[in-house]
Amino acid sequence: MTKKIVKRIGIIAAAILLLLLAGFLYRTFFRPTYAGNGNILGILVFGLLTGIVIAWLLFQLWNMRKTQSGTVTVSHTVVEGIKRVFKIVVAEGQLNEIYNYENTKKLLKFIPSTKKALVIVRAQVLIGYDINKCVWEIDEEHKEIRLQDFPKPEILSVDCDFNYYYFEDDLFNVIGRKDLQQIQTLAKEQVRKAALQSGLMKIAADQMKLLLEEVTAANQWAIKNIGLIDDYKVLPEPEEEKKESSEKELPLLKQLNLFDKAFDKFDKAVRFFKS
Repeated sequence: MTKKIVKRIGIIAAAILLLLLAGFLYRTFFRPTYAGNGNILGILVFGLLTGIVIAWLLFQLWNMRKTQSGTVTVSHTVVEGIKRVFKIVVAEGQLNEIYNYENTKKLLKFIPSTKKALVIVRAQVLIGYDINKCVWEIDEEHKEIRLQDFPKPEILSVDCDFNYYYFEDDLFNVIGRKDLQQIQTLAKEQVRKAALQSGLMKIAADQMKLLLEEVTAANQWAIKNIGLIDDYKVLPEPEEEKKESSEKELPLLKQLNLFDKAFDKFDKAVRFFKS
């Protein structure tokens, strides 16, 4: 309540001061002289001051518009789960990939409509080991660690940066949000495959062997069966996934075979009528 009263008193005082200032300016600059003419110098000075005030107000309004037009972002982070892990990163790779995406649809099963995209992917791949999967036996008497089972190196993280350099679509086949998501998913999967087939796995195995040997030697221990780490080759694709992929390809092959048969029959009929 007191704030409102103080605010009103301030407004009234400011209005009184403005009236007094207006009277002073009139008396000093605009009051006619004995010759019957106004004070020209006073009018010029008052116009100059008025122009400065107006320019300052416009400048303040321009700054207010800039601050008000700023982008406001709101984010909400939800922690779904936290667990303890024991994973060691022993190799890092920088991969650059040029990914060409092309999708063709046929309007009325006759008119082709194609959309294309050219993406350059810059990826950072981290290779390491999950030590929780390691099985060993400790012989304290002889100060030996015998490895019984050692996991294969795996991709711990893939961080990709996508740069879209080229887009081409058609009226009936437009590139949308789903296409961009599919491009990113396929490109990331291609990066994973390239990382598995590169020399990163061997580098990771060599680094892990060196790490274990140095740690055990520093504590005057010995490690046995370290040759298990040399088995770093990637396992082949599971048979179930191969079956699913082959089952998906069968309907497409059947459609192609039926299309070829229909085309042959149509060609024979045309030749028959021509003869």
